[in-house]
Amino acid sequence: MTAILVKPKLPSTHPVMLNGLRFSNTAPLVLIAGPCVMENAAFTLGLARRLVRLAADRRLPFVFKASYDKANRSSLVSFRGPGLERGLDILRRVKAEVGCPVLTDVHWKEDVDAVAQVADILQIPAFLCRQTDLLLACGNTGRIVNVKKGQFLAPWDIEQVIMKLESTGNRRILLTERGTSFGYNNLVVDMRSLAVMKQFGYPVIYDATHSVQLPGAMRHASGGQREFVEPLARAAVALGVAGLFCEVHPEPAKALSDGPNSLAMKSLPGFLRTMYTLDKVSKGVSK
Repeated sequence: MTAILVKPKLPSTHPVMLNGLRFSNTAPLVLIAGPCVMENAAFTLGLARRLVRLAADRRLPFVFKASYDKANRSSLVSFRGPGLERGLDILRRVKAEVGCPVLTDVHWKEDVDAVAQVADILQIPAFLCRQTDLLLACGNTGRIVNVKKGQFLAPWDIEQVIMKLESTGNRRILLTERGTSFGYNNLVVDMRSLAVMKQFGYPVIYDATHSVQLPGAMRHASGGQREFVEPLARAAVALGVAGLFCEVHPEPAKALSDGPNSLAMKSLPGFLRTMYTLDKVSKGVSK
């Protein structure tokens, strides 16, 4: 195994602020949650309202996430989302009518300027984490940039991604762990990755639902092992991370994308209660 040559830094040398919300590896856990993809406006707004209420009940800072276009679906015929224009209109409505910050992923540098007009956080998909032009375009907006660490990337190699973003003068960076390729159609979560990435000084997010994905396992789509979401999330939160990323759906079996690894909305209250408790103990933070 390659030696881990990372110079230790403080757990959160670069905390990231968003309208009073604080991302830091030593601050209270932030929940980033929502559907994989916007299925329609009514669905998206309804789910956002439910998640805002639930996060408030559990005293968790909250960011709503949803994709307007999933450009990396397994199959040509898979649902991709409403597209840029309609998707951004839905996100505007979430911000205005529900009153929460929003995150969405960007696959094309040509979309970045338009998305930055609406989204509070621009997300770099895992498959694109080394795409220099996309990283620079997102960094140049001044918006928060959340980078999903690629399934193919060692945690210490995220330093090169950070350097690309920092070259724009942007220090509003989040780093997300979402599992590592382990043979064909499988991922494994190396919890050391969270500790390694924290040493770079930026807030680290754990993606609890994509980490249990089985990429391409259904041939035409990815599968998932939802039963392992909570055990792995427990481990990550106990280690001390800035945020928890979860894809949620009222009926995962009917979801148009990522159903097998999405959490059912009905399971979320108990799940968040556990995460809140673990986070409070691991950080010793008064909430």
